[in-house]
Amino acid sequence: MQVDILNKEGNKTGRTIELPDDIFGIEPNDHVIYLSVKQFLAAQRQGTHKVKTRAEVHGASRKLHRQKGTGGARKGNIRNPLYKGGGTVFGPKPHSYDIKLNRKVKDLAKISALSYKAKENAIVVVEDIALNAPKTKEAQGVLKNLKLDRKRTLFVLPEYNENVQLSFRNIPTVLGVLLADVNTYDIVNSDVLLLTENTAKIFSEEEVAAEA
Repeated sequence: MQVDILNKEGNKTGRTIELPDDIFGIEPNDHVIYLSVKQFLAAQRQGTHKVKTRAEVHGASRKLHRQKGTGGARKGNIRNPLYKGGGTVFGPKPHSYDIKLNRKVKDLAKISALSYKAKENAIVVVEDIALNAPKTKEAQGVLKNLKLDRKRTLFVLPEYNENVQLSFRNIPTVLGVLLADVNTYDIVNSDVLLLTENTAKIFSEEEVAAEA
């Protein structure tokens, strides 16, 4: 897949880069995307929910009245779940929501999500952005030039760059991540995938390494 490389002004540089078809051109697998997104969202849950059982609520352990002969239902103590302030039966307890997913399945999900972006022509490659200091206004200008200022953008960098990261961090429509940290949910949840030139080159180098 050939993609034009743009500069910060949003103009074509006359150069293109080849994005490998085995990453950006496969037939997407919707089910593995669903599983990967489900795993990501489940992992965000803290799982700290907790209610008190009848053994934990405050109240005396004295039996309220004798078992038989009152004409009423039998009762235990005041902590009985039937009473206001009593314990809860079968309530939630702290536990993890993590879902196990094989590495190959997660990789296929990520590649499928990238292939969807390629099919939708929702991948933009820009020259490497260098900023002397954190400037959100300058970052907004770059997005406007690229016509991405009103789109949810996943901005992928090859390595950490403090000035660039801080500049884009305050823009609510942009999520800046390192290539090593990209996940399926972030790809699916974005309208456009914005890659720097060096990020795009890494994909091509990985394909060459795989063939070797």
